[in-house]
Amino acid sequence: MPKGLPNHIAIIPDGNRRWAKEKGLPSIEGHRRGADVAIEISKVIRKMGIHTLTLWAFSTENWDRPDDEIKYLMTLYESYFDRLVKDALKDSVKIVHLGRKDRISQKLAQKIVEIEEKTAQYTNYAFNIALDYGGRNEVIRAIHKAAKTSDHTVLTEENFSSFLDTANQKYPNPDIIIRTSGEQRTSGFMIYQAVYAEYFFLEKYFPELNKQDIETVVTQYTSRQRRFGK
Repeated sequence: MPKGLPNHIAIIPDGNRRWAKEKGLPSIEGHRRGADVAIEISKVIRKMGIHTLTLWAFSTENWDRPDDEIKYLMTLYESYFDRLVKDALKDSVKIVHLGRKDRISQKLAQKIVEIEEKTAQYTNYAFNIALDYGGRNEVIRAIHKAAKTSDHTVLTEENFSSFLDTANQKYPNPDIIIRTSGEQRTSGFMIYQAVYAEYFFLEKYFPELNKQDIETVVTQYTSRQRRFGK
């Protein structure tokens, strides 16, 4: 791989249901395949030497989906975290949940808390799972957290980050944001952290994402000149 690797890649994994529909499969099969790909891609990114991966698993707007689909997704996430913890313990990956825990099932919330505690000491890699996450919602929650501080801290650009879900992370701001399925919008994903992120919109569904796609994106990223407003 070329020099100048990113420290943090974030992915908006779009297109699971459309992938399944085009193949004549039920939508839940698209989500299942998407979970498998997420595991595979996380390993690829670690092998490339990239420290942080963020994956948007479920947005705050996804609660409007059919009840049976949501129920399946929550069950899928429970098994996903069971699989994830094995790799995390083996590769020293810190798992961090971004988003709300109060609206997901108690069983899933407890599973997330347990894996966060088990991996809290790791520094080699970080894997952020954005589940019941929305960028605007994160900002609003951060403002409420700041308002509750006992010292009535005056908010600045520097200290506001300490109230976000990515607080205290080594690389809280993504260098690259990938969105699959051909949709060219950000949907408010990490709106505060992504101010200088490089965006890549891929014309393929998330279940089709592979190692070569990630390598191509990273190679293109290293050829871009990032000025950070200068």
